[in-house]
Amino acid sequence: MIISSRRAKAALTATAAVAVLALTACSGGSADSGDAAPADGPKFVYITSDPIGQNAFLQSGKDGIEAVATEFEGTAKTFESKDDATRRSNLEAAIAEAPEVVVMLGFQFGDVALELAEQNPQQKFLLIDTFMEGAPENLYQATFREQEPWCWLGVEAGLLTRASRLGSVLALDIPLLSKYSGGFAEGAKSVNPAVETVAPQIIGGDNPFADTARAKEQALAFAATGVDQVFAVGAAANPGIMEAAAEKGFFAYGVDTNQCPLAPGFVVDGSIKSVNAVVETVVGEIMDGKASTDATSSFGLAEGGMTIVSLTDGAADSQCTVMDSPEVLDQVKQAFDDIVAGKIKVTDPLA
Repeated sequence: MIISSRRAKAALTATAAVAVLALTACSGGSADSGDAAPADGPKFVYITSDPIGQNAFLQSGKDGIEAVATEFEGTAKTFESKDDATRRSNLEAAIAEAPEVVVMLGFQFGDVALELAEQNPQQKFLLIDTFMEGAPENLYQATFREQEPWCWLGVEAGLLTRASRLGSVLALDIPLLSKYSGGFAEGAKSVNPAVETVAPQIIGGDNPFADTARAKEQALAFAATGVDQVFAVGAAANPGIMEAAAEKGFFAYGVDTNQCPLAPGFVVDGSIKSVNAVVETVVGEIMDGKASTDATSSFGLAEGGMTIVSLTDGAADSQCTVMDSPEVLDQVKQAFDDIVAGKIKVTDPLA
């Protein structure tokens, strides 16, 4: 039987662990088999910033860690957090299990990830969707070039707008999310210089990534300003924005997964962050022995870390309205090819 080099390494690790347990038993010591995960294959732990629920972004990370466990014939465990306290306690619990890699998803982990990685140099960590300066070598980091696909969506909005007014509804007023609104605006202006981009509306509140009622309220307020193309950047709160679109007749763009079915006829397209691909790529590199300085740390179109719904294999059945505008799709496809080829550089608002 032929197995991959990665699986071979995992198998060697497991074999070594079994040998250690045998020696321990012969010398009269004791071992808790529940803590000796390598005997059954390597362990991997994934920690979310918030409860997964209907959040496709967080679910994608779980899918990724489970795929990794399958690849290396190991096990995966997911800890769902809900606030700063549970993020810390979940991270501490994960470290106590001594897995091969602890994966954290969300900018909310930044400070605690840096702190606990420094305190636990023997443990490897992967922090996704934010970047911390001065990170120790055991803290791998991966971010997205969000501005690339959101530029495509902006191109669509710039070509489709009739009011020449567009904008974004953001979960929070933070620099990270400005990549969404910034890329969207840049794409629109690249094909329609006359378009006016309105300052973003902010969902805010205690649960900005899942509060559909507040999201709808902000979207309705936006619609009253005459905006007819709205980028919905609220994650699991987006159904509220799509509902407002159907009520008021403006057009929306989703995030993280295909959200066009939420309001058929009123959702143009959407971006997809392939967190699962990031987890599989970087954890695979860690298992292959790559140092954090050499591992892939930036994911965009070329790396398969991001795309848009209209360019996926199932786009024809997506219910996205852009599928009815082949001339717009042609321009988007050309923009995709140019970005991947390096002919177009999309500005990073945070650079």
